[in-house]
Amino acid sequence: MTDTALTVQQTARPHGFPTPGHFAFVESAPPVPGPGTALVENLYWSVDPYHREMMDGDFALNAPLEGRTLGRVVESRDPALPEGEIVFHRQGWRTHTVVTPDEARRVPRFDGVPLSAHLSILGGTGLTAYVGLTRIAQLREGQDLFVSAAAGGVGTATGRLARLMGAGRLVGSAGTAAKAAYLTEHVGYDEAFDYHSGPAAELLAKAAPDGIDLYMDNVGGEHLEAAISSLRAYGRIVRIGTIAQYNATGAPYALRNLPDIVEKSLRMEGFLVRNHLDVQEELNAFVVPHLQSGRIGLDETVVEGFDGIVDAFLGMLRGENLGKIIVRASGAEV
Repeated sequence: MTDTALTVQQTARPHGFPTPGHFAFVESAPPVPGPGTALVENLYWSVDPYHREMMDGDFALNAPLEGRTLGRVVESRDPALPEGEIVFHRQGWRTHTVVTPDEARRVPRFDGVPLSAHLSILGGTGLTAYVGLTRIAQLREGQDLFVSAAAGGVGTATGRLARLMGAGRLVGSAGTAAKAAYLTEHVGYDEAFDYHSGPAAELLAKAAPDGIDLYMDNVGGEHLEAAISSLRAYGRIVRIGTIAQYNATGAPYALRNLPDIVEKSLRMEGFLVRNHLDVQEELNAFVVPHLQSGRIGLDETVVEGFDGIVDAFLGMLRGENLGKIIVRASGAEV
């Protein structure tokens, strides 16, 4: 373990797109665990779209930031957290932290499954996709599905899980032609389009000329309007996020076809994955055998070194990643 700990702190509220100047790296000695706690040296960090929302007021200024993290217990004063154990906790954006047994959980190890998977398809990203498909959308075999931001972490996980569940036609949108090609060549999407190449409604109508049954919405705005138009009667919309509005400085996009929700008897529902943590073991049981057999792969963009965490976060907001973006400590286990 090093003699120095680093934390990332937010120093100001952004107006529009955040910059490196909104963050500071702060150096200190590693914290010392007290009775009933353990010191964790972090190995992997998740940076997520919801962090941008938290920058507007949920993150305290000049204090360590929250985030999903995997780390190794290096000093323990509680038998529930033995030294050497790999744990998951939410005190991210720092190299070292002290946790209690209530704040951390042991990470199960599965043969042939990289540790990083516990922050991607086996982590909150995959759990979001799984809950959205099974609990909210209630996907049934043969149903046609449209996913926005399909090349991101949740979007790639949604595509892979939906294909395993027997979905019909899978259509995704992405920010570049290369990402769209990745979705069809590697993830299992039947059709994908670059949303910069035309109006979303026209692109979706061309990709799914017979309509769709379900829409997994990571974007909002124009994509949501396009999906409402393409949904068949009794279709379902699962609201996961609104990436299109996170950095907006003007008025939000005004949907022009909301009456279609009534006319077509559509259902729209949002959810927070933290309210469905009891589904984690079910997700593991469903996904792990397919990871071990090679039937599905990991969609991850890995950034080396904790000093790259701010750049990784800003790059994710710019859409520079394929799949889940993860920061890995230099020399950490793959």
